[in-house]
Formats: sequence, structure tokens, C-alpha cells
Amino acid sequence: MGKIFNVSADCKPNLHYMVDITERLQKIKEFVDRGEYFTINRARQYGKTTTLRALKRYLINEYVVISMDFQKLGTGAFINENVFSLKFARYFLNVLKYARHSPENGMEDAVPDSVNHVLLELEEIIRTEKGSFSLFELFLLLSQFCASSDKPVVLIIDEVDSVSNNQVFLDFLAQLRGYYIDRDETAAFRSVILASVYDIRNLKLKIRDQDEHITDSPWNITADFNVDMSLSEQGIAGMLEEYEQDCHSGMNIQEIAALLYGYTAGYPYLVSRLCKLIDEQIAGSKEFPDKTAAWTKNGFLAAARILLTENNTLFESLDNKLLDFPELKELLKNLLLRGKPAEYVPGDMGIRTAVMFGFIVLENGVVSIANRIFETRLYNGFLAEQSRYIPASLSGEDVKNQFISNGHLDMDLVLHKFVSHYTELFGNSSEKFLEDNGRCIFLLYMKPIINGTGNYYIEAHTRTNRRTDVIIDFRGKQYIIELKIWHGLEYNHRGEEQLSEYLDSYKLKRGYMVSFNFNKNKEVGINKVLLGDKVLIEAVV
Repeated sequence: MGKIFNVSADCKPNLHYMVDITERLQKIKEFVDRGEYFTINRARQYGKTTTLRALKRYLINEYVVISMDFQKLGTGAFINENVFSLKFARYFLNVLKYARHSPENGMEDAVPDSVNHVLLELEEIIRTEKGSFSLFELFLLLSQFCASSDKPVVLIIDEVDSVSNNQVFLDFLAQLRGYYIDRDETAAFRSVILASVYDIRNLKLKIRDQDEHITDSPWNITADFNVDMSLSEQGIAGMLEEYEQDCHSGMNIQEIAALLYGYTAGYPYLVSRLCKLIDEQIAGSKEFPDKTAAWTKNGFLAAARILLTENNTLFESLDNKLLDFPELKELLKNLLLRGKPAEYVPGDMGIRTAVMFGFIVLENGVVSIANRIFETRLYNGFLAEQSRYIPASLSGEDVKNQFISNGHLDMDLVLHKFVSHYTELFGNSSEKFLEDNGRCIFLLYMKPIINGTGNYYIEAHTRTNRRTDVIIDFRGKQYIIELKIWHGLEYNHRGEEQLSEYLDSYKLKRGYMVSFNFNKNKEVGINKVLLGDKVLIEAVV
């Protein structure tokens, strides 16, 4: 059986199609070579475990690498200091035994004989289950191990935030920190790498207020880890080239790589999931009977529609975060539904939390949603909530069939009907209500019309309370609709020129505008504007 696209656990080069991460490993090794203590904190399913396992193989010729996963310790390991110390020692010893005897990747020489006496002492402690074995004694032995090793020792701990007893964990971190700080006087690990969703410096978000006496000291020494963990468009193309060598679909590799990156911003799970959907569900379907038909733009968009409606582990994790952190949900609703831009202010926990969990990214201090897939799914969820407060008669569901002609979307007719329904239902609503809900109302109207056939996303660079560009893909054709609040004729003319330029980037000659006008003497209706070689259909409500 050949390779597959993987979305479960870590990727293995001999089993899975994966992006070459050699450049990433080189950059991380620079941290190790400098002897840094650092955290790799990224959102769920962002390739941390795959990276760490590859890093272990990458470092093995120069370092003794101790790679552990705290999830394997189990919740019972954190009952008290003695239990944790014994379980940690047993795990540590097992890792070394495997490294010494494993025939793969040249790891049989990974542990030097010079540390044998320390390993024997650890074995004796574990055998007798020494009841007084403490963190202090554990770290004395770890220090002896580092001092005896012929090669510098690197400690890697994955899932470091999966703890049940916070104080035992923090005591462990404090010891680790202390030995690292004093490494010029006492033998210690050359480099320490802690991987988790929670940045160690933000771990109090998870701990919350259970231990008020906890201070920052265990995590105030970590170096800034600025290595990009996302997949590049070029890297995705390389993965697709390997797939093509096996499957010969005839895809346009650069086009599909650009689509994958454009919708996911290189989020590893999303890239792999979309590829897996195209390869295993889209190919062979009625609309896309083979791989050649599936690995196209339309096949990709069909996969995106499936992804946005499924309940996978990543989306479930994100949904749980919205429940656990109400301030995070409010920030995202303000950004998406109300168009209120957010700037990063040091100490803003809502933004720090959103970045840590992968919802948003910071570009020059300005907040934007991390990728189109997240944005559309968040919109879908928020719109579903808002629909409870919007009259059902506004939905395009009941009249959706009249908007489809010969398989194409009649966007001109959509705007005509929207103006009519909107004016009837909201003509006398307050300006504040319409400012906060205008784009939401339009998207609620559009969503059932394109549902199941088309996709939509919001252009992040124009998502403000004055302007939003909605891009709709429907059966291979794109429609650009600018939503904006009316701020006078001069501003409107500038908007027309901006939309015309934006249409150029999509090689389109027809665009659409919806202006929410709060003037009492406004003229509601549809206007056609000719601007150079472009036709702009403007709706005023």
C-alpha cells in the first residue's frame, strides 16, 4: 500500500505525504547549538509532534536527545513529588534503553557508555520504588548523567501542559529552571525544549486561580521562539510533486498549492485534511469521477465545503476554547461581525489567548483571523447564533432557486431581492443596530443561496467597520461584493475606484457594492456604474 495524507498523530516520512521541514529543523538546531531554553507553543495539530520527532533524528549525531511526552506519564504521575520523580525516572530510563538498542536512524550509538553508572543507579531506585525519592534527588542524578555524557544532552518534553497537579508540575519546572541557570557551575542539559499549546509563560491561563501563590519564576527564562511552523506554498508544492510521482493525476501543482496555502495560511492539519478529502472522498464521486477531475480548483472547493461542515478534532478543540474563554469569543465577534479592528496591546489577554490557540495572527500589531478556513467556520457559527434574532423571511432559502440560471448565480437579481427584503424588514431600524448587524444580515441572506454549491470568504485587508469585501466562489465563477457604510459621495467614489482595482486582481469586469445608508433622505435601490472597462452594480439600503 502506498503513502497517504495523514491527519492523525505525527507524520512518518515512509508512510505519509508530508512537506520537507529540513529548513525548519536547521533553524531550531541553531537554538539548541546556542544552548537555549525555549518553548514551542502552537495551536492543536500544528505539527509540533512531527517536528519534535524529526528534530530528535536531526540532532542525534551531535547530542544525546531525551525526548519525552508528558501525556504518557498519565494523570496519576502528578499525585505527589515522590510518585512523579519515580515515574519520570522510569520513563527517562526507557527512552535511553530504546535509543541505545533501536536499529533505526543510527540511534544504536545515541547513548554513550560513560553514563552507564548513572543508569544503573536509576534502575535500582526504580526497582525498589524508593519512597523518599524526591525531585531534588532526581535532578542530582540527571545532573550526574549530563556530567558523565561524552556528548551534550538535550531534553525535549512534548505536551508539557498536560498536568493534573499544578504544584508538582511547577516544582519540576522550578528545578529544571534552577539547574539550567546554574549550568556554568553544575552540569545540566545543554538545551531544554518544552512543547505545548499553552506557552509556559501563559500557563496561568490553564491553571486559572487554583493556586494563587504561584509566581512567574518557573517560566521567565524561556527564549523567544520565532521559527515559522506553518507550511509554505513552496513546501506544499513539493509534497504535491511527490504525490504526482505516485498517482499521476495531472494536476496543476502550483495552482493547487496556491489554493491550499491561500485558504489555510499553511496550517499543517488543514493542508493535510484538504488533500486527504480530495484524494479519498472527492476523487471517485459523481461530480469528480477520478483523480484528474478531483485535483482541480473545483475539486478543491468541494473539499473545502466538506471540511467546513465536518466536526473534526481541530474544530472541536477550537469550539471548546470559545466556551472556555468568553473574552476570546467576544473579540472574534467584534472583529468579524461588527468589523471593529483590534490592535495588539501588551497585556491584552483576549488577544494573547487568541494567538496562542491559533485563531488569529498579528501583522504589524494588527489582528487578523489566521486563515480563510477558520474565518469562514467562525462566520458560519456566529451567523447561526445571530439568525435566531433575524426574521426568517430575510433568508434567501425560500427563493434561492430563482437566483440560479443555467447553473450560474444571478448576482444582479440577488441584490435586487436583498434590497427589497432588507428595506421591508429593517427600513425603520436604528443606525446602531444596522451598523452592528448589516454585514451579518447580508451574509445570512446569501448563505442559503450558495450553500452546498458555493464557498464564500472575507478579504481580511478590507474587513473594517467601513468596508468589507466578500468573495464568493460559485461553480467556477467568482463574485466580489463590497459591503460598506455610506459616508458621503466622495467616500463612495473612492470605494468604487478601490473595487475596480480589486477586480483587476481577480481578472473580473463586473463587481457589486452594498451600501448601508443611514441618511433620512437616501434613495434606496440599484444603480449601474460604468468605470472604465468595469461595470459596478451598486445597491443602496
